[in-house]
Amino acid sequence: MVRFVGSFFGGIFTMITMGVLFAALSIGAIFYMYAQDLPSHERLAQYSPPTISRIYSAEGRIIDEFAQERRLFVPIEDIPDLVKAAFISAEDKNFYTHRGYDVTGMVSALVDAVKSRGQNVRGASTITQQVMKNFLLSGDRTGERKIKELILASRLEETLSKDKILELYLNEIFLGQNSYGVAAAAQTYFNKSLVDLTAGEAAYLATLPKAPSDLHPVRNKERAMERRAYVLNRMVEDGAITREVAEAEKAQPLKSVQNGDYPAFRESLPDRDYFTDEIRRQLSGSFGEEEFFAGGLSIRATVDPELQTVAAASLRRGLERYDRGLGIWRGTRQTISPDRLTSEDDWRAALAEVDVPRDIAGWHPAVVLSVGENAARIGIEGVEEDEDGHFIPAEDVTWARKRLPDGKLASKARRAGDLVDVGDVVHVRAVTDDKTGDFMRWSLRQVPEVQGGFMAMDVNTGRVLAMQGGFSYQYSVFNRATQATRQPGSSFKPFVYAAALDSGFTPATIVVDAPIEVNTPQGLWRPKNASNKFYGPTTIRTGIEQSRNLMTVRIAEEIGMDTVAGYAERFGVYDRMNAFLANALGSQETTLFRMVAAYAMFANGGERVEPTLVDRVQDRYGRTVYRHDQRECRDCQLASLSPGAGVELVSKRERVMDAITAYQLTSMMEGVVKRGTARGINLPVPVAGKTGTTNDSKDVWFVGYTSNIVAGCYIGYDQPRTLGSGASGGGFCGPVFEQFMRTAIKKYGGTSFKVPPGGYFINIDRFTGARLGEGASGDNVVAEYFREGEEPIFGLFVDGGFEMGGNLPLFAAGEVDTGGSTVTTATGETKVIPKKADFGSLSSGGLY
Repeated sequence: MVRFVGSFFGGIFTMITMGVLFAALSIGAIFYMYAQDLPSHERLAQYSPPTISRIYSAEGRIIDEFAQERRLFVPIEDIPDLVKAAFISAEDKNFYTHRGYDVTGMVSALVDAVKSRGQNVRGASTITQQVMKNFLLSGDRTGERKIKELILASRLEETLSKDKILELYLNEIFLGQNSYGVAAAAQTYFNKSLVDLTAGEAAYLATLPKAPSDLHPVRNKERAMERRAYVLNRMVEDGAITREVAEAEKAQPLKSVQNGDYPAFRESLPDRDYFTDEIRRQLSGSFGEEEFFAGGLSIRATVDPELQTVAAASLRRGLERYDRGLGIWRGTRQTISPDRLTSEDDWRAALAEVDVPRDIAGWHPAVVLSVGENAARIGIEGVEEDEDGHFIPAEDVTWARKRLPDGKLASKARRAGDLVDVGDVVHVRAVTDDKTGDFMRWSLRQVPEVQGGFMAMDVNTGRVLAMQGGFSYQYSVFNRATQATRQPGSSFKPFVYAAALDSGFTPATIVVDAPIEVNTPQGLWRPKNASNKFYGPTTIRTGIEQSRNLMTVRIAEEIGMDTVAGYAERFGVYDRMNAFLANALGSQETTLFRMVAAYAMFANGGERVEPTLVDRVQDRYGRTVYRHDQRECRDCQLASLSPGAGVELVSKRERVMDAITAYQLTSMMEGVVKRGTARGINLPVPVAGKTGTTNDSKDVWFVGYTSNIVAGCYIGYDQPRTLGSGASGGGFCGPVFEQFMRTAIKKYGGTSFKVPPGGYFINIDRFTGARLGEGASGDNVVAEYFREGEEPIFGLFVDGGFEMGGNLPLFAAGEVDTGGSTVTTATGETKVIPKKADFGSLSSGGLY
């Protein structure tokens, strides 16, 4: 009997032992099978999570940021213990003691599931397992993934330290609202840095990893607060905080950015503009979109925030002045249903949903609430209502006419109701007294149909200081300074004259201003001057000052269009310029960006300068991966300098034109501003530049510079059409340039243009080209600069191979034409542009 009992229990023991052994072998085989095809966990040691790339101003202020996943990487040593404790208590209280998986936690989760009959199924993944799931595995809830997760977690624990694993987790985890990692989430939900978080705020963030959308601080506020209380209690149990702190935090309301309790971080940044978006466009091309949006780049921009603001205001003023001069009201073409205007809360909510530009300084979106006999009452976004309300008075609308449904224009408005109806969404601006600054009335505004671009840069370094690519970035993101290719018109002529000066011409050379006929495949081309007149033998100085087209064509024919094209390509105006004679008048399209950069080389004495919007780019580790300034500083490594001494910077830039040629050209373009087509510009330092007005006045330009800053402007419709017979570069772009440069000069100064060595001055009669004595004076006298060893030949005529016919109605110096259209200059003076000033049957670029 004893033997039987022993044999029975021995059999049972053997069966159990064999069963356990079989189960162990099965489990081992399963783990071995799944372990064969696992991704390498070792690469996590070199893992670089996608992080935000940020753009900083020269002063170090964040001005924009770009990211696909909004993440701010923070090393584990910089993450506060309070934040670590909150996540460990919420997700894995045994994190620092287990070996990648928590058997106790898994058993506890199983027991809870059995007790609740499947109603309380919770995960038992450790932080290490979650790291493996997030980085290397899918999110599928399958047994296969769980086994792989366990294997990889145990391997990772052998490879990385606990702190490194926690660092990966806290920087990778998705916490809702496009926020990845705790630092980005703290900014998104509370607009705080990690060190400023309270225990309650850290606890709320720790509730989010499982289901952030289910714990939204506004939509799911009660549930979020319950979960926050749970995490706070766990933190007390784990000894991270005291019971008193936990109770005090649980008593606090759940404040958040989403609830309006804190301002959003984005609100502290300037509105995105053309400058930062152009940086995005250029660097995405240079570094690749993935690196730009996920590489955590620190980008130091060249922008001067003050000048950028002035550039935007100057261009907007010029565009709006032209638009209001047309007197046609278009509005925003947006409306709000009258049934949403019954209360202030309703119309404010409705107005906030309307897509209209909100980046125009001083402008406010508004909605017409009612229309009276004379005035219209409006509700204004961001402006509190008062007892009387806000109104558009009748006196403000008399400048405009409304376009009727049949396309015709109505009579000029006499009351607000002639332009607006109830529910219309409009822009308004406060009009104030110029002397006292007191509020006078609200004024209707509209985004102009006409557009334009403006850009300014340092002539010596190429640093772009300001760039405005249109009236409003939010209205149109198309950057007309860099992306719009337009005919530069007469603003291209300096490159023809530069090629001529380097081809044997001198400032005293005489060029015949007389009719020209050229046979082309498109027909007979007869270019004309803007005045429709001919002036006979004229100095090239007067030719560029008065923007004489016929002289420019003769010069181009004389030196050869291949030479002109070579100069244009050398200066970067074009990659390849077609050697057509009409292109000497600026008929081939280019960008404002290229034109401004090319003019900078005139200003700096003829050295190549590459325009840049970025001073420096650093990667996520602080290593410089791009630096624009390649000048060598020989003294920067010294411990100290002698009193009064400065550092010596050595530039190895390529010379693109002779320094004397650059000065001669600059001197002649000073004349353009003093007495030529840009004479309305009045600034306290020497300025050189050139206007441009294309055929039919479809585009107007002005590019000019001081001794240290070059700036350019163009204005025209996106779908080219005439701006009107009175449009000119000096009249439209000149005031934009002048307004901007007044601020730029106050900040950066300006001097006379540097005279290069190797030359000497001779007094010349600027009308006849005759040599004058040293003591000569008068309006006709100008001191021209000649190269040493070069004996100028006076009285030499250049006709470009085109004969000058007899009996031409030539106009002498000082004669004017009394017929034509009147234009307004930058100073408000009126000037006459002759009728039918064009270029014949071919579109050939600039007029003046």
